[in-house]
Amino acid sequence: MFYLFNLILYQPIFNLFVGLYNVLPGHDVGVAILAITVIIRVIVYPLTNSSIKAQKSMQDLQPKMEALKKEYKDDKQKQAQALMELYKEHKVNPFASCLPLLIQLPILIALYTVMRDALASKGLTDVLYGFVMNPGTISPLSLGFFHMDQPNIYLAVLAGAAQYVQAKMSLAKQPPKDAGPGAKDENMAAMMSKQMLYMMPVMTVVIGASLQSGLTLYWLLSTLLMIAQQWWMFRKKDVGAVPPITPSGNIIEGQIVK
Repeated sequence: MFYLFNLILYQPIFNLFVGLYNVLPGHDVGVAILAITVIIRVIVYPLTNSSIKAQKSMQDLQPKMEALKKEYKDDKQKQAQALMELYKEHKVNPFASCLPLLIQLPILIALYTVMRDALASKGLTDVLYGFVMNPGTISPLSLGFFHMDQPNIYLAVLAGAAQYVQAKMSLAKQPPKDAGPGAKDENMAAMMSKQMLYMMPVMTVVIGASLQSGLTLYWLLSTLLMIAQQWWMFRKKDVGAVPPITPSGNIIEGQIVK
Protein backbone atom coordinates (compact mmCIF):
# COMPACT_ATOMS: atom_id res chain seq x y z
CA MET A 1 0.00 0.00 0.00
CA PHE A 2 2.79 2.42 0.92
CA TYR A 3 4.59 1.53 -2.31
CA LEU A 4 1.50 2.38 -4.39
CA PHE A 5 0.95 5.61 -2.46
CA ASN A 6 4.56 6.59 -3.10
CA LEU A 7 4.44 5.59 -6.78
CA ILE A 8 1.05 7.09 -7.70
CA LEU A 9 0.85 10.19 -5.49
CA TYR A 10 3.93 11.14 -3.48
CA GLN A 11 6.62 10.85 -6.13
CA PRO A 12 4.68 12.53 -8.99
CA ILE A 13 3.56 15.42 -6.75
CA PHE A 14 7.09 15.80 -5.33
CA ASN A 15 8.58 15.98 -8.83
CA LEU A 16 5.87 18.36 -10.03
CA PHE A 17 6.49 20.63 -7.05
CA VAL A 18 10.27 20.69 -7.54
CA GLY A 19 9.88 21.11 -11.31
CA LEU A 20 7.60 24.11 -10.81
CA TYR A 21 10.02 25.56 -8.26
CA ASN A 22 12.81 25.23 -10.85
CA VAL A 23 11.05 26.89 -13.78
CA LEU A 24 8.90 29.59 -12.16
CA PRO A 25 10.45 33.08 -11.94
CA GLY A 26 12.24 33.92 -8.71
CA HIS A 27 12.18 30.31 -7.45
CA ASP A 28 9.45 31.36 -5.03
CA VAL A 29 8.00 28.39 -3.16
CA GLY A 30 4.71 30.24 -2.58
CA VAL A 31 4.26 30.69 -6.33
CA ALA A 32 5.04 26.99 -6.81
CA ILE A 33 2.31 26.12 -4.28
CA LEU A 34 -0.14 28.37 -6.16
CA ALA A 35 0.73 26.67 -9.45
CA ILE A 36 0.41 23.14 -8.06
CA THR A 37 -2.94 24.08 -6.47
CA VAL A 38 -4.31 25.22 -9.82
CA ILE A 39 -3.02 22.05 -11.54
CA ILE A 40 -4.62 19.77 -8.93
CA ARG A 41 -7.92 21.67 -9.10
CA VAL A 42 -7.93 21.27 -12.89
CA ILE A 43 -7.28 17.53 -12.55
CA VAL A 44 -10.15 17.02 -10.05
CA TYR A 45 -12.45 19.52 -11.82
CA PRO A 46 -14.71 16.87 -13.42
CA LEU A 47 -15.28 15.29 -9.99
CA THR A 48 -15.95 18.56 -8.17
CA ASN A 49 -18.16 19.70 -11.03
CA SER A 50 -20.36 16.61 -10.78
CA SER A 51 -20.35 16.96 -6.98
CA ILE A 52 -21.68 20.53 -7.16
CA LYS A 53 -24.36 19.47 -9.64
CA ALA A 54 -25.40 16.63 -7.33
CA GLN A 55 -25.46 19.01 -4.36
CA LYS A 56 -27.67 21.48 -6.24
CA SER A 57 -29.96 18.69 -7.44
CA MET A 58 -30.36 17.35 -3.89
CA GLN A 59 -31.32 20.84 -2.68
CA ASP A 60 -33.89 21.17 -5.47
CA LEU A 61 -35.27 17.70 -4.73
CA GLN A 62 -35.89 18.39 -1.04
CA PRO A 63 -39.54 19.48 -1.49
CA LYS A 64 -40.37 16.32 -3.46
CA MET A 65 -38.52 14.18 -0.93
CA GLU A 66 -40.55 15.71 1.90
CA ALA A 67 -43.78 15.01 0.00
CA LEU A 68 -42.85 11.34 -0.42
CA LYS A 69 -41.84 11.03 3.23
CA LYS A 70 -45.19 12.43 4.27
CA GLU A 71 -47.12 10.23 1.83
CA TYR A 72 -45.36 7.04 2.99
CA LYS A 73 -44.71 8.02 6.60
CA ASP A 74 -46.26 4.74 7.84
CA ASP A 75 -44.39 2.50 5.39
CA LYS A 76 -40.63 2.97 5.52
CA GLN A 77 -39.99 0.34 2.86
CA LYS A 78 -42.23 2.04 0.28
CA GLN A 79 -40.77 5.38 1.31
CA ALA A 80 -37.24 4.14 0.58
CA GLN A 81 -38.33 2.68 -2.76
CA ALA A 82 -40.08 5.91 -3.73
CA LEU A 83 -36.99 7.95 -2.85
CA MET A 84 -34.77 5.65 -4.90
CA GLU A 85 -37.16 5.99 -7.86
CA LEU A 86 -37.05 9.77 -7.43
CA TYR A 87 -33.24 9.74 -7.50
CA LYS A 88 -33.30 7.47 -10.55
CA GLU A 89 -35.87 9.61 -12.36
CA HIS A 90 -33.81 12.77 -11.94
CA LYS A 91 -30.46 10.95 -12.32
CA VAL A 92 -29.26 12.09 -8.89
CA ASN A 93 -26.68 10.19 -6.85
CA PRO A 94 -27.09 11.20 -3.17
CA PHE A 95 -23.51 10.10 -2.45
CA ALA A 96 -21.89 11.95 -5.37
CA SER A 97 -21.07 15.02 -3.28
CA CYS A 98 -18.86 12.91 -0.96
CA LEU A 99 -16.68 11.42 -3.70
CA PRO A 100 -14.39 14.44 -4.35
CA LEU A 101 -13.61 14.75 -0.63
CA LEU A 102 -12.66 11.07 -0.41
CA ILE A 103 -10.43 11.40 -3.47
CA GLN A 104 -8.78 14.62 -2.27
CA LEU A 105 -7.94 13.17 1.15
CA PRO A 106 -5.04 10.98 -0.10
CA ILE A 107 -3.89 13.92 -2.28
CA LEU A 108 -3.86 16.12 0.82
CA ILE A 109 -1.86 13.50 2.75
CA ALA A 110 0.59 13.26 -0.16
CA LEU A 111 0.92 17.05 -0.24
CA TYR A 112 1.59 17.10 3.49
CA THR A 113 4.50 14.67 3.10
CA VAL A 114 5.75 16.48 -0.01
CA MET A 115 5.74 19.85 1.79
CA ARG A 116 7.40 18.32 4.83
CA ASP A 117 10.22 16.82 2.78
CA ALA A 118 10.63 19.38 -0.01
CA LEU A 119 10.65 22.43 2.27
CA ALA A 120 13.36 20.68 4.31
CA SER A 121 15.21 19.88 1.04
CA LYS A 122 14.87 16.14 1.69
CA GLY A 123 14.51 13.51 -1.02
CA LEU A 124 16.08 15.65 -3.73
CA THR A 125 18.63 12.97 -4.59
CA ASP A 126 16.55 9.79 -4.47
CA VAL A 127 12.97 10.85 -5.30
CA LEU A 128 13.44 13.10 -8.33
CA TYR A 129 12.95 11.70 -11.82
CA GLY A 130 15.96 11.80 -14.13
CA PHE A 131 14.56 14.69 -16.19
CA VAL A 132 13.84 16.95 -13.17
CA MET A 133 16.77 19.15 -12.20
CA ASN A 134 17.95 18.93 -8.61
CA PRO A 135 17.95 22.49 -7.22
CA GLY A 136 20.25 21.45 -4.36
CA THR A 137 18.12 23.18 -1.75
CA ILE A 138 14.61 24.65 -1.71
CA SER A 139 14.21 27.96 0.07
CA PRO A 140 11.11 27.88 2.30
CA LEU A 141 10.77 31.66 2.06
CA SER A 142 7.98 33.20 -0.01
CA LEU A 143 7.91 36.89 -0.90
CA GLY A 144 11.05 37.22 1.19
CA PHE A 145 9.40 36.90 4.62
CA PHE A 146 6.74 34.11 4.66
CA HIS A 147 8.28 30.93 6.09
CA MET A 148 6.34 28.16 4.34
CA ASP A 149 7.95 25.52 6.57
CA GLN A 150 6.50 27.04 9.75
CA PRO A 151 2.90 27.44 11.03
CA ASN A 152 1.21 30.77 10.31
CA ILE A 153 -1.88 31.71 12.32
CA TYR A 154 -2.88 34.44 9.85
CA LEU A 155 -2.99 32.02 6.93
CA ALA A 156 -4.92 29.57 9.13
CA VAL A 157 -7.54 32.23 9.93
CA LEU A 158 -7.85 33.16 6.25
CA ALA A 159 -8.26 29.47 5.36
CA GLY A 160 -10.98 29.16 8.03
CA ALA A 161 -12.77 32.24 6.69
CA ALA A 162 -12.67 30.83 3.15
CA GLN A 163 -14.02 27.52 4.47
CA TYR A 164 -16.91 29.43 6.10
CA VAL A 165 -17.79 31.18 2.84
CA GLN A 166 -17.66 27.90 0.91
CA ALA A 167 -19.91 26.16 3.48
CA LYS A 168 -22.28 29.13 3.56
CA MET A 169 -22.79 28.86 -0.21
CA SER A 170 -23.92 25.24 0.07
CA LEU A 171 -26.00 25.67 3.24
CA ALA A 172 -29.33 23.89 3.11
CA LYS A 173 -32.28 26.27 3.10
CA GLN A 174 -34.63 26.39 6.07
CA PRO A 175 -38.24 25.46 5.20
CA PRO A 176 -41.04 27.98 5.78
CA LYS A 177 -42.43 28.19 9.31
CA ASP A 178 -45.88 27.12 8.09
CA ALA A 179 -44.55 24.14 6.16
CA GLY A 180 -46.05 21.78 8.74
CA PRO A 181 -44.74 18.50 10.15
CA GLY A 182 -43.59 17.34 6.70
CA ALA A 183 -40.63 19.71 7.00
CA LYS A 184 -39.21 18.15 10.17
CA ASP A 185 -36.44 16.23 8.40
CA GLU A 186 -35.66 19.23 6.21
CA ASN A 187 -35.23 21.28 9.37
CA MET A 188 -32.86 18.67 10.79
CA ALA A 189 -30.80 18.68 7.57
CA ALA A 190 -30.62 22.47 7.70
CA MET A 191 -29.54 22.34 11.35
CA MET A 192 -26.78 19.84 10.56
CA SER A 193 -25.60 22.03 7.67
CA LYS A 194 -25.57 25.01 10.00
CA GLN A 195 -23.45 23.12 12.55
CA MET A 196 -20.96 22.24 9.80
CA LEU A 197 -20.98 25.89 8.76
CA TYR A 198 -19.20 26.78 12.00
CA MET A 199 -17.48 23.49 12.86
CA MET A 200 -15.43 23.13 9.66
CA PRO A 201 -13.95 26.67 9.71
CA VAL A 202 -12.97 26.26 13.38
CA MET A 203 -11.34 22.90 12.64
CA THR A 204 -9.55 24.45 9.66
CA VAL A 205 -8.10 27.22 11.83
CA VAL A 206 -7.05 24.84 14.64
CA ILE A 207 -5.44 22.31 12.30
CA GLY A 208 -3.99 24.96 9.97
CA ALA A 209 -2.34 26.78 12.88
CA SER A 210 -0.33 23.64 13.69
CA LEU A 211 0.72 22.70 10.15
CA GLN A 212 3.41 24.06 7.86
CA SER A 213 2.00 27.21 6.31
CA GLY A 214 2.79 25.81 2.85
CA LEU A 215 0.01 23.24 3.32
CA THR A 216 -2.29 25.86 4.85
CA LEU A 217 -1.66 28.09 1.83
CA TYR A 218 -2.61 25.19 -0.45
CA TRP A 219 -5.85 24.66 1.52
CA LEU A 220 -6.67 28.38 1.35
CA LEU A 221 -6.03 28.63 -2.40
CA SER A 222 -7.89 25.37 -3.10
CA THR A 223 -10.92 26.58 -1.11
CA LEU A 224 -10.94 29.92 -2.95
CA LEU A 225 -10.93 28.10 -6.29
CA MET A 226 -13.76 25.87 -5.03
CA ILE A 227 -15.74 29.00 -4.07
CA ALA A 228 -15.24 30.41 -7.57
CA GLN A 229 -16.36 27.11 -9.12
CA GLN A 230 -19.46 26.92 -6.89
CA TRP A 231 -20.36 30.53 -7.66
CA TRP A 232 -20.04 29.86 -11.38
CA MET A 233 -22.15 26.71 -11.19
CA PHE A 234 -24.85 28.12 -8.86
CA ARG A 235 -25.34 31.22 -11.01
CA LYS A 236 -26.57 28.95 -13.78
CA LYS A 237 -30.17 28.46 -12.71
CA ASP A 238 -30.62 25.42 -14.94
CA VAL A 239 -27.70 23.44 -13.46
CA GLY A 240 -29.11 20.40 -11.69
CA ALA A 241 -32.51 22.08 -11.63
CA VAL A 242 -35.43 19.83 -10.78
CA PRO A 243 -38.82 20.78 -12.24
CA PRO A 244 -41.49 21.56 -9.63
CA ILE A 245 -44.37 19.17 -8.93
CA THR A 246 -47.41 20.19 -10.88
CA PRO A 247 -51.15 20.54 -10.11
CA SER A 248 -51.64 17.20 -8.36
CA GLY A 249 -49.66 18.67 -5.47
CA ASN A 250 -47.48 21.70 -5.98
CA ILE A 251 -44.67 21.93 -3.48
CA ILE A 252 -42.69 24.97 -2.47
CA GLU A 253 -39.75 24.18 -0.17
CA GLY A 254 -41.53 21.63 1.95
CA GLN A 255 -44.95 23.34 1.78
CA ILE A 256 -47.71 21.52 -0.10
CA VAL A 257 -49.95 23.95 -1.94
CA LYS A 258 -53.44 22.63 -2.55
